[in-house]
Amino acid sequence: MTSSTSTEIRDAALAALRELVGRADAIFHDGQYEAIEALVAGRRRALVVQRTGWGKSAVYFVATLLLRRQGAGPTVLVSPLLALMRDQIAAAERAGVRAVAINSTNAHEWADVIGRLDRDEVDVLLVSPERLNNPAFRENQLPALIRRIGMLVVDEAHCISDWGHDFRPDYRRLRELIAEMPAGVPVLATTATANSRVVADVAEQLGGADSGVLTIRGPLARASLRLGVLQLPGSAQRLAWLLSHLNDLPGSGIIYALTVSAAVDTARLLREQGHEVRAYTGQTDADEREESEGMLKRNEVKALVATSALGMGFDKPDLGFVVHLGAPSSPVAYYQQVGRAGRASDSADVLLLPGVEDRDIWHYFATASMPDRERAERVIAALGDQPLSTPALEAIVDIRRTPLELLLKVLDVDGAVRRVQGGWVATGQPWVYDAERYERIAAERRAEQQHMLDYQQTDGCRMEFLQRSLDDATAAPCGRCDNCAGPWFPTEIGSDAGAAASGALDRVGVPIEPRKQWPTGGDRVGVPVKGRIPAGEQAGEGRALARLTDLGWGVTLRQIFAAGAADVEVTPQILDACVRVLAGWGWERRPVAVVAMPSRSKPRLVDSLARGIADIGRLPYIGVLDVANGGPSGEPGGNSVFRLAGLWERFSADGLAVPDGPVLLVDDQADSRWTLTVAARELRRAGASEVLPFVLALRG
Repeated sequence: MTSSTSTEIRDAALAALRELVGRADAIFHDGQYEAIEALVAGRRRALVVQRTGWGKSAVYFVATLLLRRQGAGPTVLVSPLLALMRDQIAAAERAGVRAVAINSTNAHEWADVIGRLDRDEVDVLLVSPERLNNPAFRENQLPALIRRIGMLVVDEAHCISDWGHDFRPDYRRLRELIAEMPAGVPVLATTATANSRVVADVAEQLGGADSGVLTIRGPLARASLRLGVLQLPGSAQRLAWLLSHLNDLPGSGIIYALTVSAAVDTARLLREQGHEVRAYTGQTDADEREESEGMLKRNEVKALVATSALGMGFDKPDLGFVVHLGAPSSPVAYYQQVGRAGRASDSADVLLLPGVEDRDIWHYFATASMPDRERAERVIAALGDQPLSTPALEAIVDIRRTPLELLLKVLDVDGAVRRVQGGWVATGQPWVYDAERYERIAAERRAEQQHMLDYQQTDGCRMEFLQRSLDDATAAPCGRCDNCAGPWFPTEIGSDAGAAASGALDRVGVPIEPRKQWPTGGDRVGVPVKGRIPAGEQAGEGRALARLTDLGWGVTLRQIFAAGAADVEVTPQILDACVRVLAGWGWERRPVAVVAMPSRSKPRLVDSLARGIADIGRLPYIGVLDVANGGPSGEPGGNSVFRLAGLWERFSADGLAVPDGPVLLVDDQADSRWTLTVAARELRRAGASEVLPFVLALRG
């Protein structure tokens, strides 16, 4: 490349940058132009690891404009989250880049998008990694797109690496996509959160160790962030601190919680106390999530109380604070979330309020994401060359839908199964469970968790600690965090806030929605029912004292149901809480009797709970449902078909004097709800006009 050509590219790139940011005096940050030049002039593969707010999107938008002027086809931008896609499209429009998306929420627009691609009216196509394996997209649109592709961009590229904190199996398919692209198509991967191990893994996925991937890595310190950690005794004190000081935090921000129920409960408490907040989780309706994002960006709410569903790429440059109720499982994940704040401001406050329950939550999520050899072999054996849908496969292999879908993705990436029109097939390729690799990953996860605990306890600079966790060679004391400059946050808690938080955590009663439909595929496992459950055999709406994941009573219940916990009689405190649930139930007809489930793990607890409720309510206790045909088989947590098969005709009410009226059915836990459904059916067939389930703990 001649010097005149280099100057022309730099001048054109600088003009595009200034148009993008709307400033005539804008200049490139260190590394930005180097990446653009490598992509446009060198048609190379590059990995950019830079802090949030550095301007990674400017690299791929400017490079796209220059490549398109040279006659290149559209850029394909692989992006993991809908919120991130929305922000990227808005940024593209500001730069004069024509960007469109194909995702699960805009199916009605796909035909128009394909038409625009055919007419060469699209500069950037945003797709999710999952879309790349959609059979219709993969077979009908992707081949033509690959032939014309001008550049491939992989955003949040740490998702490629199973060593990263947010591994997505679908990202592993990008290696296949890269291999199919014409020679000379530039590839850019970007992330703000990658240590040296992840960087090496991502570079290998971009084309192998000898592919000459250019890595541009800058300092990760965020001078605007003021970090702190406040250790408080429990959930009540953490919520009370938030009630006391939320309005003292600058601007608007994000309050992160580790579970959906914690986010929802916290948002409800804050709203009840007059704070403008909204919950934002993976279970929030897509339209409501988009509305909430807009409200936060316009400062119409003080905060979104969010799970990690509001994470990568959410773009509000003036976000004033990030507070965590409970710690993420690694410093890398924590850095990724706090990086949302202070991108275009001189100061933003970041405070961690760790919880004693954090480790249990980390363990749950870490084990849920790891493939299991026996389950994997079961899935492969069940598949042939005729497609099976996921629901049909679920009915064969006894794995719940969500973990089954994750396992299928892993096996797909490993080449053992393939998604086609109509479902899944086996490829016939040999598959070997890489136990050594998965154990190394599990060990790395454990080390990351310990590192997060070390972050909470360190007396050194917190920003320096996070930088070192990301293998940032420029790590140095920040001079701003609570360890460098002293605590910047108040620690006192108002008495009114303490009372409100304690009252919220003492709130009891969670509805249990009744099952109204038998699962598909029961006939394959000896269950002779299908379709809608007859109204005369259904359970009524039930109640649980609390969810196991709740911030309040969930703590007590997790201790009761912990592995190895003794089976003891119900305590007066729990019985009193249960009575409060029953008092506030609002049923149309009061129960006329109490019956207990034959619990395998907590018979003493369930019997004492049922008797206690009957005594206080002055209701007859008619005993425990009989066990028939050897009793329930299988374990809680299986998929619906197999769970139902293990319960079918395993209970009998023949030995009970079932009255003609509503009956309160008492058990210890509800998970799939099939135990309560089958038991209610027996009681209804024995004469009960209604069955009202009541349990201590609702799982999930």
